[in-house]
This record gives sequence, structure tokens and C-alpha cells, in this order.
Amino acid sequence: MKKIARILPGLFLCMIIAVIARFIGELFPALGSGLFAILIGILIGNLKISSSPRWSAGVKFSESNLLYYSIVLLGATLTFQTIMEMGVSGLSFIVIQMSLTIIFVVWLGKKLRFGEDFSLLMASGNAVCGSSAIAATGPAIQAKSSDIALSVTLVNLLGSVLMIFLPVITNLVFSNAVIPSAALIGGTLQSVGQVVASGSIVGEEVKDQAAVFKISRIIFLVAVVFVLKQIKFRKQENKVATKEKFSFGKIIPWYVAGFLLLCCINSLLQPSATITNPIKELGGYLEIIALAGIGMGVKIKELIKSGWNLTIYAGGVGVFQISVALLLILLLL
Repeated sequence: MKKIARILPGLFLCMIIAVIARFIGELFPALGSGLFAILIGILIGNLKISSSPRWSAGVKFSESNLLYYSIVLLGATLTFQTIMEMGVSGLSFIVIQMSLTIIFVVWLGKKLRFGEDFSLLMASGNAVCGSSAIAATGPAIQAKSSDIALSVTLVNLLGSVLMIFLPVITNLVFSNAVIPSAALIGGTLQSVGQVVASGSIVGEEVKDQAAVFKISRIIFLVAVVFVLKQIKFRKQENKVATKEKFSFGKIIPWYVAGFLLLCCINSLLQPSATITNPIKELGGYLEIIALAGIGMGVKIKELIKSGWNLTIYAGGVGVFQISVALLLILLLL
């Protein structure tokens, strides 16, 4: 009971931020509630009143435990059948695009002298599914809350810019042809909401097909988290590999394994929307609460210090993703 009492104040604060973020997110659906949860959390986290220790236990619970649960529930909304719908060429496009994005983002982060954790989080968010991918990767590589919050903010802002810019490119390059336009939008944009919004600008068919490309990227979340975790801990693992026994939990975090399990169950049973929609809603709300907690740990002074480098980083990633996607679409699709 004492532990619960310590958690409640900070948890309620994060829940209030989440409710406000959800309301604003409904007014600006293309930006998403997660971004507003982070921003409001940063604002409140930098107020003097938030420095009181009474909030810390609940905020910590929100940004860790609730985050894990939201990732597990995400698996209940996806099926592996989505990959089959794309065919070999579509799947090849997604795998190559994601792989090259990860390699480039990590390389550029190193060149700009950002920390390895931040670069890996940026790679995950841009390659897979924005906030959810970062939320899954952060604990796996033991990243700081400040790096998680900063990467979520930057990835969402980049996605918001590309969301408006990509329909212009599809019109100029592909004359809004369905498959290539959907591949560019669904293969590069960071969040599902951004994909839907951007695809809707082009047309209903493009929007629906772009969602297929996007969901296929999300299904690869487990593989991406595994790879990035190996990159982060490669040196330590090489030293102790001969001494430690094999442990599945050390390779794939429990919440990612839970995500994969629910995805498998959903693929086999294919339950109705009356079951999956409430799960999706609950998972989304837990994620927003967690992002509010993460945002509260960010200090504005740290953001200001890296202002120009962050702009260059985001811009470089956006240009690279679009360029590679256009080349792969011409070669494969």
C-alpha cells in the first residue's frame, strides 16, 4: 500500500497530461497525441513545482511499466498477413529501406557527435514506427529518459514536415500512381497517423495501400529492437559470451517477446474489431501516459544546446529516406 501511495501522485499527473494531450491530438490528428504529451510533459517538468520528490515514483512508473504494457498490446492489433499482401517486391522495398535508414541514421549521428543511444533511438523511430519504436528500443538499450523524449520529439516533428511534403513529390514524380505513391508515403513516414493523413491528401486508394506498407514496417519492430540491442551491447557481450548461459530474455526484452506473441495469436485467430479496437485504444492511451512521464524528465536547457545539430540531423535523415525510397521504387516497384 505504501508503494502504491508513492506512485499515485505522479501517475495521476501523467494521466492528466495524457488527457489534455489526447484532446489536443484530436484537434491536430496528423501530429498525434504522443507529441503533445511529450511537449506538455517537458513544459511541466521544467516548472519549479515539478521538482518535488512526491512526483518521482509515479512518473518513473509511467515512463517504464506503462510503456512496456503499451508495446505488448500493440502486438494484438497486427497480423503477419499484411506482409503477404505486399509480395516479394514490396517486402524487399521495406526491408532494404529500413536497413539503409538504420545504417545512415547511426552513421550521421556519430558524425554529428551525438551519443550512441540517441542515434540508435533515432534509427529505430525513423526506420519503424516513430514513438512506439523508440519506446520499445529505449529500455532495451538502457537509454536515458532525456534521449528517449528528445528522439520522440524530433522524429514526430520530422514526420509532420514530410507528411505535407511527400504528396507534392508523389504528384511530381509518379503523377499520384497508387503503388509508388503509397510506397513512398508508407515506407518513409514515421507514424501511422501521418501516413493516413498524407495518403488522404493524394487519394483513398493511396491512403489504404500506404497503411499496408506502414504496418509491414511495424511488424519488423522485434527484429529492429534485437539488432539495435546487439549494436549497443556488442562489446560487453563479446567479453562475457563464454561465461554466461544462454538466456532468451537477454536477447529479446520480455515486452518485445509479448508483442511478438500477441501478434502471432492475432494472426492465427484473427479476432473481430470489437476485440482488437479496445485493446488498441488501451495500448495507445498507456503509451501517451508513458510519453508524458518521459517528457517530464527532459530539461529545456539541454535541448537548446543541441539546436542546430538537431536540425541538421533531422533534415539529413529526411532527405536520405526520400532519396533512397525513390530509387528503390524505381528499381523494385
